[in-house]
Amino acid sequence: MNPSNKTLSVIIPSYNEEAMIQTTFQTVKKILSESQIPFEIIFVDDGSRDRTYQEISRLSKDNPEVQGISFSRNFGKESAIFAGLAEAKGACCVIMDCDLQHPPCTIIEMYHLWEQGYEVVEGVKTSRGKESAFHHLCANGFYAIISRLTHIDMANASDFKLLDRQAVDALLAMPERAPFFRALSSWIGFCSIQVPFEVQERTVGTSKWSMWSLTKYAIRNITSFSGAPMQAVTLLGWIMLVFSLVLGIQSLYRYFTGTAQEGFTTVILLLLIIGSILMISLGIIGHYISRIYDEIKRRPKYIISRRCGK
Repeated sequence: MNPSNKTLSVIIPSYNEEAMIQTTFQTVKKILSESQIPFEIIFVDDGSRDRTYQEISRLSKDNPEVQGISFSRNFGKESAIFAGLAEAKGACCVIMDCDLQHPPCTIIEMYHLWEQGYEVVEGVKTSRGKESAFHHLCANGFYAIISRLTHIDMANASDFKLLDRQAVDALLAMPERAPFFRALSSWIGFCSIQVPFEVQERTVGTSKWSMWSLTKYAIRNITSFSGAPMQAVTLLGWIMLVFSLVLGIQSLYRYFTGTAQEGFTTVILLLLIIGSILMISLGIIGHYISRIYDEIKRRPKYIISRRCGK
């Protein structure tokens, strides 16, 4: 850690958050100023359809510590996070949500832990806030799967993290087109520690995550970080092979003992089962091929259309 540079870069991905920009800035600024922490705030407008960028631009004119960038379209939160990390000039960076569900007061604790030498300070949820039982069940299922596949405990993981400059540079050096920030920030290693926090309630607006977008998010991140679904295709093949051998032996036994009967229903069921497994397997393989196709095209993670601030 360079003692001459202790600036904290606060990266705030924002999507349709025009009502929260001013409130979030004032809240973060007040907490960091009172703690005498040098800081810069980088708002990343992820192709919002409202006046989010206009609010950021207006804020940056009167506040030199505010910087804003806007994407040419919606590229997703992961891209917004990496764009903010690429723009940050601080010795350490913290990523937080614009809706203040990540409590800004926790940043102070994270920053002090960084001063003690920790390079990755992970915010860990002690509660998930108010959400439906179905959403809670799906979220727990996703994190149980991704934890098993990545061998990283992500049961209560979040994007609320503080990263040392060295950790930031390691993340930015990764060339993959569809990074999974929550997993990668743990995968890179470094000296890390966890900080518990309670998810706060939104004061304005509603969540931008629909069930469909969460489902796509889960599938994309599982396949981007693990090849286990491809291995599941092989496992299904072996299961069907064993099933076929057992059924074949049974059929031959009945044939030679003269007890064989017409098995039209059995044949139809077998065809349906085998056909379904083949189609699912082809779908999984096709998804991975599309991911390979996306990677070899080497398109950028995001495109910045506008900037404001310093």
